[in-house]
Parts: sequence; C-alpha cells; structure tokens
Amino acid sequence: MTEIIGVRFKSVGKVYYFAPDGKNIKLGDKVIVETARGVECGDVVLAPRQIDDSEIIAPLKPVMRLATPQDLKTVENNHKKEEEAFKICEEKIEKHGLKMKLVDVECTFDNNKLLFYFTAENRVDFRELVKDLASVFRTRIELRQIGVRDEAKMLGGIGVCGQPYCCSRFLGEFQPVSIKMAKEQGLSLNPTKISGACGRLMCCLKYEQDSYTELLRSTPKIGAIVRTAEGKGTVEDVNLLTGKLHVRMESDAVVTVDKKDVQVIKDSVIRVNKDELKALKNLEEE
Repeated sequence: MTEIIGVRFKSVGKVYYFAPDGKNIKLGDKVIVETARGVECGDVVLAPRQIDDSEIIAPLKPVMRLATPQDLKTVENNHKKEEEAFKICEEKIEKHGLKMKLVDVECTFDNNKLLFYFTAENRVDFRELVKDLASVFRTRIELRQIGVRDEAKMLGGIGVCGQPYCCSRFLGEFQPVSIKMAKEQGLSLNPTKISGACGRLMCCLKYEQDSYTELLRSTPKIGAIVRTAEGKGTVEDVNLLTGKLHVRMESDAVVTVDKKDVQVIKDSVIRVNKDELKALKNLEEE
C-alpha cells in the first residue's frame, strides 16, 4: 500500500496522484507539485489515503510544499497574463488569416510556457503565429488543437436538460458513447434528440447503459419469435423498463404481454444499419 493525495489542476480535470511526503495536507488545500509540464499549483481533491500499489505508477512525485500567499499571488498574476495573451493571440490569428478559433489559454505556474487551445476544421499551419507570439511573450509557446467536446468542457454552458454541461461540471474524463447505445435504449435516432451542444452524442447516454445492457439480456428484442399463451408470434415493440412486449400473432392480431409470460423461440439482435451509421457518423467521437 502507498499513501497518496489526489490533485486536480483544472476545475473538472483529471485527478493526479502525488506523495504527501509527511506533510500535513487536507482536502481543499492548494499545493505546489512538479509535473511533466513543470511546476504547477493544484487543488487537493482527495485527502491522504492508502491505496494499492497496483493503482499507481511508481515512483510518485512528492508534494513540494503547501501553497504560500506568494504562490497564490503568482497564480492570480498568471490568470491576468492568460487574459492578456488571449486577446493578443486573437489579434495575431486575424493578422495571419488563419482559420482557427481560440478557445482558452493556460500559463504554467512557473511561467515557463503558454498553452493556446484552439479548434479548427482542418490542419492549420501556425508556425509563423508561434514565432509571433514567442517574440511578444518571451517564453515557450505551445498551440494545441482540441475537439468540440473539449471545447464545450472548457467553455461550459447549459444543456437541453437545463443543467450545466456534465463535462464542465463533474466529468473528469470523457467516456466513449456510440450510436448503438442510443439504439439499445430505444431512443429516436434524430440528431437533434441525441446530440449535445458540442454536436456529438450526449455523454448521459453512457450513464444508464449498464442497466439497459442487463435488461436486454432478459428481454426479447424487436424481431424475436416468441411463444405466448395465445400461440406463436413476432415481437414488434419492446418497453425495456416495464418489460411489456407488443407481439404480432400468426393470426395478425397484436397482443401485449409481459416478458416473463413468453418463451423465446428465436431471439433477435439490435444492429445499427449502414444507412443509420452514414446519417449519424458525425455524432460519434472524432
């Protein structure tokens, strides 16, 4: 077992493990640590605890120190620098005529690097832009192209449910979401119904997928051939949550039965056909 703390550098970012190194660190403290990007200031989101060695990549870097008032002043100054850099970069992008949209700017704690996040439909030759920015800020410049999901996470907003975006509120990392999930959950494959503000499949499709997968194991699917008390028929509609089936009998009559009252002769398979995939290909992850 190894003692760790969990540190986050963005409000809804990934949690990284560090060794408390004997320091009295509490949940909510700000700490100074060394990362692959250099020295950074982060928030403690997991209080000191013991975890299995298999859950970490050894050796863990130790916490350098608890953030001092001077460190917090540096963070505040860096935020001001980021705002200034954002405005200047937008002006430079327009000057160079580049087809890209600036989303966010980050300044590392040690002022060793400025990171500019942007979106673009195609690859962008930003070499001259980097030179221009480096001559202004006299530090290392990195431009990083991100996807529309990352853009939504950084900018935030209100989803169709009326709540702030999940990605900008509590999702540390994106989970894979597929068209098949929407189909298995019986949702309309209408892009406006199953896509979020980012234009990709809604993250919340993932939340209930495990439950739907379990229900599908015990429920005949549309197209299944089943035997009911009234004879043999084909399942035409399924309500997974209630377990009710609409079955078209050999006599052409349609009856409603409970899944526990039928015997499956030949089950069906839920598939997304080529036409559906083609129409919705832009909704899945890039």
